Amino acid sequence: MALLRDWLVERYGWGRRDALPFVIVAGGHHGVPPTNGAIGALDEHAELLRTPGCEAAWRGVQWELLDACAEACGVVDRLPVWRGVRLPQAAQVLLTGLVIMADWIASNPDLFPYFPQAAGVGDRERVEAAWRGLDLPAPWQPAEPAEDADGLFASRFELPDGAKVRPVQEHALRLARGMAAPGLMVIEAPMGEGKTEVALAVAEVFAARSGAGGCYVALPTMATSNALFSRMLTWLRRLPCSGTADGPYSVVLAHGKAALNEDYAGLLRSGFRTIRGVEPDGWAQAGERWRASAVLVAHRWLRGRKKNLLASFAVGTIDQLLFMGLKGRHLALRHLAMAGKVVVIDEAHAYDTYMNSYLDRVLSWLGEYGVPVVVLSATLPAGRRAELVQAYTGTGEVAEVAEARGYPLITVAEQGGRPVSEPVDASGRRTEVHIERLDDDLDALAARLRAELAEGGCALVVRNTVDRVLETAGHLRRSHPEATVTVAHARFLDLDRAANDRQLLDLFGPPGKALKRPAGPYIVVASQVAEQSLDIDFDLLVSDLCPIDLLIQRMGRLHRHQRGAGQSQRPARLRAARCLVTGADWGESPIEPVNGSQRVYRLYPLLRAAAVLAPHLVADGGRPVCLPEDISPLVQAAYGPDAVGPSEWQAVLDKAHRADLIHQAEQEKKAETFQIRAAAGGKPLIGWVDAGVGDADDSPAGRAQVRDSVDSVEVLVAQRLSDGSIRTMPWLDGGRGGLEVPTETAPEARLARILASCGLRLPLRLSNPGVVDRVIAELEANCISAWQNPECHWLAGELILFLDEDCHTRLAGFDLRYSEDNGLEVARAA
Repeated sequence: MALLRDWLVERYGWGRRDALPFVIVAGGHHGVPPTNGAIGALDEHAELLRTPGCEAAWRGVQWELLDACAEACGVVDRLPVWRGVRLPQAAQVLLTGLVIMADWIASNPDLFPYFPQAAGVGDRERVEAAWRGLDLPAPWQPAEPAEDADGLFASRFELPDGAKVRPVQEHALRLARGMAAPGLMVIEAPMGEGKTEVALAVAEVFAARSGAGGCYVALPTMATSNALFSRMLTWLRRLPCSGTADGPYSVVLAHGKAALNEDYAGLLRSGFRTIRGVEPDGWAQAGERWRASAVLVAHRWLRGRKKNLLASFAVGTIDQLLFMGLKGRHLALRHLAMAGKVVVIDEAHAYDTYMNSYLDRVLSWLGEYGVPVVVLSATLPAGRRAELVQAYTGTGEVAEVAEARGYPLITVAEQGGRPVSEPVDASGRRTEVHIERLDDDLDALAARLRAELAEGGCALVVRNTVDRVLETAGHLRRSHPEATVTVAHARFLDLDRAANDRQLLDLFGPPGKALKRPAGPYIVVASQVAEQSLDIDFDLLVSDLCPIDLLIQRMGRLHRHQRGAGQSQRPARLRAARCLVTGADWGESPIEPVNGSQRVYRLYPLLRAAAVLAPHLVADGGRPVCLPEDISPLVQAAYGPDAVGPSEWQAVLDKAHRADLIHQAEQEKKAETFQIRAAAGGKPLIGWVDAGVGDADDSPAGRAQVRDSVDSVEVLVAQRLSDGSIRTMPWLDGGRGGLEVPTETAPEARLARILASCGLRLPLRLSNPGVVDRVIAELEANCISAWQNPECHWLAGELILFLDEDCHTRLAGFDLRYSEDNGLEVARAA
């Protein structure tokens, strides 16, 4: 970097400050742009650049090399013209990312082996052979689809028989085609309206117009990412020109446990190949071709946490996108990956102030790059909508967007243009939900469910904490022996949770797909995992009080599909949709939510939710909540500035509001600690990631940087029998259960992968300061040295939780018990 700077100054008359934005690209190629202090220190030690006494000779050689590079790159005549040009920071970042990528390719000994050139083979031939051996799939180059909305959706997606394109889908596609240049589109529409499909259709239009070479879809969790990945593969296989002479599309599932996903694992297997350039014995083959003729591949070179997002198409967690805003090594490579795509952000309402701070910073950079962005939400507060637009465009002209009403609603914003929000006609799908209060008493809940399910039917009970899920399920099993009671929460092994999701879809999915829907009585007791991205449908909903947007999401699982004329296929008592709201002491003024709910959501949004629901309570003669037309009014009222609730609530609400504002301010301040700055014109990237976090990836520690959460402990779970042998959990399906795992040697790959699929995140009470050190120490004491072989990558470095024959153990003063039915239960040891 220093040599380039001095060369530009001496050869072409550049000023030293003018040169810095250009030469910083070389300075950051190891992942961290230098600081002013580092540059100053180098300037004070000229001997590091040229041996004292031989300066002229060194300078002559160095300038000769740089002159040759300039000649080879064809920039000799351009360098004088570029003098004084302010190179934007966005350009500096992307050029740095390209240099890093080129450096990693050129440094690959499989492509460029360390041996003398074979006779008759020159540099050009070696480079061409290496490039063919690398065989990177070409980026997506779509033509803008010419079909109307009906034709486009029919050709790209699996639509139910007789399904028609919905107004929000048609309107979004028309707006995308009418934009002068692709920019930001925010789509607010009810659950089940096909927002994901319209986002992918809009992505085709945006990519064709912007030159984007791929698409990234960001979701809240690994589970929701897995669910969408298979849907994206279906879309990709239906795109025009898939698998033509241009080659396959590169695809990645981007989260820490992607390799355990069966769909992605299949692509990894079919895409396996060796990467070779020139063979050691001289001129040879350019490398093996793909073993499978699939049109979608997981390219070998693009694997790894720092390169995987360079693939053209990716589905992953929101964390992968938020890492763009986190000071970390090789950050420029992550920016390069996202800058070439259309970015889709799903469930935009699901993030707290801390995460939104990162998201806004990322949107500002995406706007600098001109990256088209599609944001999806069913329950987005108007103020948050305006913040998203302002972050992306950098404009303060968002008043109209903040004040826009109507639902569904689509907002579009172009760089330099005025953002516009347009209401859209509803699709005609309508559900009236009757809201009732229910005392927070397990006997009262059991009695009500017994009455409601007397003729059969399926009920969903959503609790705000896993402990309440397990307590409720246990009580209902005892009081309802005639009913089937199952649980769904995040405290299951990865394989068990995936099986639970499949079972939910098999039993309660849409008509035509859920062929095993039970007659009932059937009760599912779930945590927040039931809120998002599962197309499941119940006859009755019971929910703990939660923020209004999340309660509406839960209502989206109630009478989600039409089951016969007038819902005639449901039990007669359950043909009217009803939501029973519990989890609070309704006799207090204001009402008092249970402690667990206050810990998860804080008091203020819970009180606001209860206040805006009051006019809809059946007991008080209120009218039903009508979905979708009441979604936006309820959300805007709950998150707006106006007072809600009875006058006697106001003092408590004001106090809770002040506490909430303090909490949000603390979150924003905390988020700034490792957050990169907004793009600053042509200022050089000196110190861009200084005082950062080092390597940032999708590990628990990495995720904790972009989520305001405790770095929870994650373990793999296996059984250790009384004879000392170790086995996989006995009930795992597909021939994976009860397999003995060797301890004297590393297990073979399939067995290690099964054990790696049994990951489990311990609850926060085992991750809090004062406990976590003891937890880790006790788990590390069970380390099996044979599994620490680097070649056993599935198990090396992992913490293993061993359970006995009864699936029980003791850890750091807590009793842990695991079952296929309940997942992990934790209690303080007696």
